[in-house]
Amino acid sequence: MDSAPGWRRAPDGRFSSAAGLEAASGSQPDPVPRASAFEFNWIDRSVQTAARARPERPDGRTASGALVNRRHRLSRSRDFDAVYRHGRSVSTRFLILYSFSRDDDAEPRLGIAVPKGIGNAPVRSKIKRRLREVWRARVESLPTGQDYVLIVRPGLVEAADVRGFEWLGERVDEVLGKAAA
Repeated sequence: MDSAPGWRRAPDGRFSSAAGLEAASGSQPDPVPRASAFEFNWIDRSVQTAARARPERPDGRTASGALVNRRHRLSRSRDFDAVYRHGRSVSTRFLILYSFSRDDDAEPRLGIAVPKGIGNAPVRSKIKRRLREVWRARVESLPTGQDYVLIVRPGLVEAADVRGFEWLGERVDEVLGKAAA
């Protein structure tokens, strides 16, 4: 490799940046003043964030009354493991639901597992968002003190894309109905 872009070979054979070479040769500084990183005026993003915020009631629920807090999700590996080991499972063609009764009377928590075989990361994230939205509409009718893990089976993503959001809700209702029986 002769030289990297933006670098020139110094007369003594060492590499030097173009600016360093010009400074060493005694050339005049650039007539255009340059701003340092600390002199930029940063944009106040609080206005944009407030405009994008969803309308919430003081108790942390949306206008539809559904819980939106992250504390109602399973996120730690040990929580998933407890549900898998000690919970009860039911399955349908497209979903597997594990449920586990906790000792407290807190709101139900949901964990969603989408295997890598389902698709790449954007596909897996999209189906998780859809399932969370379906779950929000049903969380009020679920018993308190429960942890749930929904596992997506192959074919759900393609079928949900073709058949729509209502169909996905029916699949979640189907698996919840089997779990309640």
